[in-house]
Amino acid sequence: MSKIFWDKIIVFDEVEAEIKKVAKTPEEKEELWREVDEIIHHKLMGCVLEKLPEKNHHEFLEKFEKAPQDEGLFKFLTEKVGEDIEDFLKLEMGKLKTELLQLIKGK
Repeated sequence: MSKIFWDKIIVFDEVEAEIKKVAKTPEEKEELWREVDEIIHHKLMGCVLEKLPEKNHHEFLEKFEKAPQDEGLFKFLTEKVGEDIEDFLKLEMGKLKTELLQLIKGK
C-alpha cells in the first residue's frame, strides 16, 4: 500500500481484529487487506470527486497523481469545496468501517 493523503483519517483497529479472526493464512490476510485498501480508495476518491466541483476535477487529479501523500490536498479540497473535506471524509470512513465489518463477519 502506498501512502495517500487521507491515510491519517483511517483508523481500522476493529477491521484488523476481524481480519485476524477470519484469515486462516498470511496470504488470506494480505488478500483481505488488499481488498479493503481498494474499497477505501474507491470510496474516498468517489466522495472527493462527488463533493468537488467538476471544473476542479482535472486539477485535483493532477495534484493527486504527482503527490498522493501530500496532506496539502486537504487544504486544496476544502478551499474548492467550501467545507472541511477532512471532517466529511472522516464521517464517510465511519460508515465504510461499519460496512466492511459486516462484510468480513459475513452478515
